[in-house]
Amino acid sequence: MCGIVGYIGHKKVSTVLLDGLRRLEYRGYDSAGIAVINGGNVQVVRSAGKLRDLEENLRLTSLEGSFGLGHTRWATHGRPTEENAHPHRDCTGTLVVVHNGIIENYKDLKRELVALGHQFKTETDTEVIAHLIEEARKGGERPLEDGVRRIVPRLSGSYAFAAVSSTDPMKIVAARNGPPLVVGLGKDEYFVASDIPAILHHTRDVFFLDDRELTVITEGGVVITDEQGRPVSKQVQRITWDPIMAEKAGFKHFMLKEIYEQPRAIRDTMLGRISQDTGEIFLDEMEITDEEFRNCRKLHLVACGTSWHAALVGKFLIERLARLPVEVDIASEFRYRNPILDKDHLVEVISQSGETADTLAAQREARARGIKTIAICNVVGSMITREAQGIIYTHAGPEIGVASTKAFTAQMIALFLQALRLGLLRGTLTREESKDLLKGLLHLPTQIEQVLAKDAQVEEIAKDYFRAPDFLYLGRGINYPIALEGALKLKEISYIHAEGYPAGEMKHGPIALIDRNLPVIALVFGDTLYEKMMVNIEEARARDGAIIAVTYEGNDEVPRHADRTITVPRTSDLLSPILAIVPLQLLAYHIALRRGCDVDQPRNLAKSVTVE
Repeated sequence: MCGIVGYIGHKKVSTVLLDGLRRLEYRGYDSAGIAVINGGNVQVVRSAGKLRDLEENLRLTSLEGSFGLGHTRWATHGRPTEENAHPHRDCTGTLVVVHNGIIENYKDLKRELVALGHQFKTETDTEVIAHLIEEARKGGERPLEDGVRRIVPRLSGSYAFAAVSSTDPMKIVAARNGPPLVVGLGKDEYFVASDIPAILHHTRDVFFLDDRELTVITEGGVVITDEQGRPVSKQVQRITWDPIMAEKAGFKHFMLKEIYEQPRAIRDTMLGRISQDTGEIFLDEMEITDEEFRNCRKLHLVACGTSWHAALVGKFLIERLARLPVEVDIASEFRYRNPILDKDHLVEVISQSGETADTLAAQREARARGIKTIAICNVVGSMITREAQGIIYTHAGPEIGVASTKAFTAQMIALFLQALRLGLLRGTLTREESKDLLKGLLHLPTQIEQVLAKDAQVEEIAKDYFRAPDFLYLGRGINYPIALEGALKLKEISYIHAEGYPAGEMKHGPIALIDRNLPVIALVFGDTLYEKMMVNIEEARARDGAIIAVTYEGNDEVPRHADRTITVPRTSDLLSPILAIVPLQLLAYHIALRRGCDVDQPRNLAKSVTVE
């Protein structure tokens, strides 16, 4: 959710912090702030609104110092005002804190602190952390890390926070329990941040804090301890992303750039994992044995949002190719329904960031019951991957746009590879069948490039329908999840109400909504369900619904029954979702653009949902 960045080094601190916040703005953008310490002077500049408002305030202020913190906020407690923006001070004004997460017991702690004479100035839960540290340090007598270590056991909920103090100079202390924190190691400079893009222009050498760990960053280096103060050894990871990958590269928005990066993301996710000659699939980062996969009686796929839609596609793929029963759960519901998990089950979690709070909680619920877990994730070293017994990394590169695009397609590729692997292991798929399916998979990047070449056609459709108040998306079989995902994309970035439905359910309610003001997006694929889908189109046409169809090239029937038609190259029906989603992503993008919406930073949303 919120974005944190901290810096100690020889560069101008305010410039480094502001640059980091720009690269973290996708995590929250309703307010922002920077704190820089110069000797005994703590300078704090904050602003409500987007980062450009903070930049305007900074033009009027000269911030000098050699260490400091920055924060961009996604509001949870307290309105998005300048007063509630981070960093937050303690009573003395010598200590400031930035925080990502939710302190669930902050009201009780606040009452206790008020009784001790503390005065609060904001509506946030974060301010409690600053006052607790002040109280624990006895007015600054104790080292900053001592104060942090004393208060951490008192915090209920999730947190990643960093603190600096003018009474303990040239030191940043940060702690994590839930939301991510990454530490960067530069040349005579050190960083802490919520996510890698914030520091990637300065260093590629990082390590991730685990839960209940604390780091002390000084001019001399970095020390990590557990909550009892015992030293923790970390292995430095080298990030291979090119920093340019996290820039717009000439595209108007990150989302559009990431839509166009999907061919590369698919190629990179397949790279080194397939044999065209033998049909074999290589998923090497697995501590789960082939025998365990053969004996597995049920696979639970658990995810949130767009990743949940990928899981639904994965269910079709795995059940079809491996004949293994798959149950798909929304992560925020999984552990609360007391799921039935047996020793011969596996749980697989899917998350772009690897830090999604609900997904991580579901993974831990499974592990607590003795069930091995697999992770599909885009971020190397993230918490979900560290706690999994098997990992399938999607190599999509950094995804900055809040509405996920290339990460979604890469997740579907990972699930397709896994379905092939399971089918081969379980004897439900022959090598020859796998080789045939791989041929289609290898053609996908080029076919997506062909779909992207129809961007202008999709933009013309957006011109005709961007004023519609509602949309209905219909799909059948493996493309039903794509109807859900297409509707979600439109909702996320254009603020138009949209619903995705399995087309056979249209008569059970949604058909009542259809009139000339309701565009109906129909995904027309599949041999066995094709005729049924055509019947659904006719039912919508009979009620004056405007039909926008997505189907295979060479289909002459669909355009005769639709108002507008977008075609994609022919492929295996099992791969059709990966092509079908691309025009829906483009349509959502162009509609949002015409409605004047902020495509990369839609209101009320954040890229990584790291609080429950």
